[in-house]
Amino acid sequence: MRTFLVNGTGLVAVPKWEPNCWVNITKPTQEDKDYAIETLGVPAAFYEDIEDVDERPRIEVEDGWCFILMRIPCKAEEYETTAPFTTVPLGIIFKDEVFVSVCFHKNDLIPDFIQYTKRKNIHRTDNINFVFRLLLSSSIWFLKYLKQVNNRTRIAEKELENSIKNEDLQTLLKLEKCLVYFTTSLRGNDILTHRLKNLRSSKEVYDPELVEDVEIESKQALEMTNIYSDILSGMMDAYASVISNNLNMVMKRLTTISIVLMMPTLIASFFGMNLEVGTTIFNWTFSITVIATIALTAVTTWLFIKKKWF
Repeated sequence: MRTFLVNGTGLVAVPKWEPNCWVNITKPTQEDKDYAIETLGVPAAFYEDIEDVDERPRIEVEDGWCFILMRIPCKAEEYETTAPFTTVPLGIIFKDEVFVSVCFHKNDLIPDFIQYTKRKNIHRTDNINFVFRLLLSSSIWFLKYLKQVNNRTRIAEKELENSIKNEDLQTLLKLEKCLVYFTTSLRGNDILTHRLKNLRSSKEVYDPELVEDVEIESKQALEMTNIYSDILSGMMDAYASVISNNLNMVMKRLTTISIVLMMPTLIASFFGMNLEVGTTIFNWTFSITVIATIALTAVTTWLFIKKKWF
């Protein structure tokens, strides 16, 4: 799906392409691809790089075309089998009067950014500053999703306090995977910000206050991600120790029960041997044996309870 946006009350949609408009393509079809490459002249290599979900943030300039790739957070489309949140590439390609952004995944960042420009009446004055605004919005959405990750961690922690289930542990593992994605993407975006900042052609163009905001928000998002990751890793280690300790307690109790039950079994085995022991001449032999067995078992049980093995 592609939309064309121009300056108005913020950024407003228009039905067709206009010079210097923003062509936003999300989850493109083959028709969108043909339009971008054949009609707008976007290099096919740049377009195909955006399709790679593992592509790293970077900036390239070729034949007058500037290609900037950043990573943005989004909700995973298949939460049952993957992490609830992930990061995807957002590519920005521009030259002269053509400005195109392409993302192959549905995300909340672009629609929210468009609404934000309408609320604040923000216009697209130049390409570099616009990229910085997208980077700033990306950092803000990282922070929003980090809060949701933290809330899900608390819910899983409460569930684990009652009983340790595999489903709850898998939830923590998925959240930990999210934080790994966030950390890698934020570091890549931070490197991209510094490269954009040091471009010779953009030093006199970019807004220093905007760039400072981008760096502050990016740094904050990265620090929060590292903090949550450390907390989650410590929590996983703690629950692993709890599971190991519970297993040791169960094995110790089973061993204790086996020893207690072994006493009457051992005595019964002696009297069950096919040997002449002379015990048949006493009428109370069986009763004495049973009482002695019970007494020995009781003493053994008491010793184990005293040592807190049960």
